[in-house]
Amino acid sequence: MHIAICGGTFDPFHRGHIEPLLNARESMQWDRVIYVPAWKQPFKQDRDTASGYHRFAMAVLATRNHDDLYVDDIELQRGGTSYSVDTLAALYERYGGADFDWIIGEDNVAQLPRWREPERLFAMARFVVLTRGEEGARCAPLPEGRVVYAKTPIVPVSSTEIRRRVRAGEAIDAFVDPLVARYIQHNGLYKEGTA
Repeated sequence: MHIAICGGTFDPFHRGHIEPLLNARESMQWDRVIYVPAWKQPFKQDRDTASGYHRFAMAVLATRNHDDLYVDDIELQRGGTSYSVDTLAALYERYGGADFDWIIGEDNVAQLPRWREPERLFAMARFVVLTRGEEGARCAPLPEGRVVYAKTPIVPVSSTEIRRRVRAGEAIDAFVDPLVARYIQHNGLYKEGTA
C-alpha cells in the first residue's frame, strides 16, 4: 500500500488542501491520503487556532465524498507539540509494510533540516513537494531520492485570508466546501475575539 500523509493546522480546511492532492494522487500512485490535523505545530506556536475538534470536523466534512481520503486524529489525541517524526513512527507501526509519502509545500523545503530527527523521517518516508512548476526551493543536503517534486495546480487561497474574510463578514464559499462554510458560520469560528 502506498500512503500519502498531509499534516497541517487546517484552520480552516480549504480547497488548497484538497485539490492539488487529488491532482497528484494518480501520478504518485497513492492508494490513500491521510490528513493529520496538528494539535500544535512547532513553527506556529505563537498563533491561536480553532480547537482540534473543530479543525478535525471541518477536514472530515471536506473529504467526505472521497473514498481514498481519510482524516486521522492521531496528533489531536496525543496533544502537545505535533512532531512529524512521532506521527510517522506511529503510522508506520499501524500500517506495517506500507510505503509512505509525506506531502509538503514548496515553502517547507528549506525548513526540512530543522524538523525533529530529519534522518529518521527520511528513512521512513519520501517527501513529495507540491510545486507550481520546476523544482523550486532547495536546501542542502537532502538525501538522494527522498525528496521528489509533483507539479500540480496550486489553488490561490490561504487559511489566513479565509479567517480575515470571516472577520470582515465576506463570503468564503469560493474557497471552502459548502458544509465547511456552514460549519464555520454555525459555530461562530474566526469572528473577532475568537480563534
